[in-house]
Amino acid sequence: MIGHLNLILRLVIWFLLTANLSVANIIIGIAVALLLPGRPKTPEALKDWLRVLGEVIVAIPQAYREAFEIIFRPHSHEDVTMERVKAGRTPGLIFLDIFLITFTPKTIVLKYHEDGWYEVHWVRRRKKA
Repeated sequence: MIGHLNLILRLVIWFLLTANLSVANIIIGIAVALLLPGRPKTPEALKDWLRVLGEVIVAIPQAYREAFEIIFRPHSHEDVTMERVKAGRTPGLIFLDIFLITFTPKTIVLKYHEDGWYEVHWVRRRKKA
């Protein structure tokens, strides 16, 4: 069986995708969340989930700030970097990490490597020499 936090994450994604909170849609969402394949239940620290959700809340104003920066001061330099996945991440937390990186306009995860790395594309301003 999947963990409670993973079930909640699946339901949140379902409701965001469907934008429908009717009783029938809630029942379908619960069924889909339970039927989706997943890894066996893994111990997850509630503090890890709360920290990541706090980072998501902080990322919203950051995304707006970066969008205005790109509009008013165009960024023409691109980089691709490899970033290490934090130790002990469950699939749900890895998903939220990828969401956080991709949510802001200046970064996007190109690929998740199973050996514990994210390939991240950055848009940056060139530093004047």
